[in-house]
Amino acid sequence: MVAGSPDPGATADALALRLGEIEVSGRIMPASNATFFGSATFEGTSVDVVYKPVAGERPLWDFPDGTLARREVAAYTVSEALSWDVVPPTVLRDGPAGSGMVQAWREPDAGQDPVDLVPHGTLPPGFLHVLDAYDGDDRPISLVHEDSDALRRMAVFDVVVNNADRKGGHVLAMPDGHRYGVDHGLSFHTDPKLRTVLWGWAAEPLHPDDAAALHAFIEQLAHADGDLVATLSELLAGDEVEATQARCEALLRAGRMPLPSSGRPSIPWPAF
Repeated sequence: MVAGSPDPGATADALALRLGEIEVSGRIMPASNATFFGSATFEGTSVDVVYKPVAGERPLWDFPDGTLARREVAAYTVSEALSWDVVPPTVLRDGPAGSGMVQAWREPDAGQDPVDLVPHGTLPPGFLHVLDAYDGDDRPISLVHEDSDALRRMAVFDVVVNNADRKGGHVLAMPDGHRYGVDHGLSFHTDPKLRTVLWGWAAEPLHPDDAAALHAFIEQLAHADGDLVATLSELLAGDEVEATQARCEALLRAGRMPLPSSGRPSIPWPAF
């Protein structure tokens, strides 16, 4: 969503996110690109936010310069179109360091670890195994993640947006069991780029609820003059919008979740 004039139907928090004065209170470390924590205040309502200015984006060899903020907003747009609430509210707007992505802050529950590293051979109840490895002290460990509806939808979402950077730390556990995904700047490439820690459902049949949501999403993309296509076309290149639809159609044809690639890295580094 590109911030603009007030929406009479918007909540006070939404108006603060879009139109509020941003005050930066600190920098989030470590992060590859400039990432700031602060607040946005509008007509007495203040919300905590993450602010990533375009000017603070590091150039990448495989993504066009200055496009990561728009990709983050596009990820929120897709999340909303799927009605999955995977991505916190995110807008493109001006801030203290120029135009950038501004996202509502979501404070994770420190007592929950939906993605975790456990001793090798250990699989906590309700979790799925991803891979085995060694930690920094050369001890055998296993990467696992929970088997929940919220995380499964996030895994499907990552296939749709072609997320190249789903680290464990990019999964935020909410106290009520909801899971948010953040940091989607490396998404929507036209080439296969999926790198994620959420491989526990690899080759599993696509859940019927997820398939139904994808069908409805494709129907929205089929309307070239519709709101969804118009919004995504402001944020992404035309071939990237087309590739998003093609990935959805391919996933539905396959009827099951993809397997990790054998020809390129399938886990982001670092994984956390």
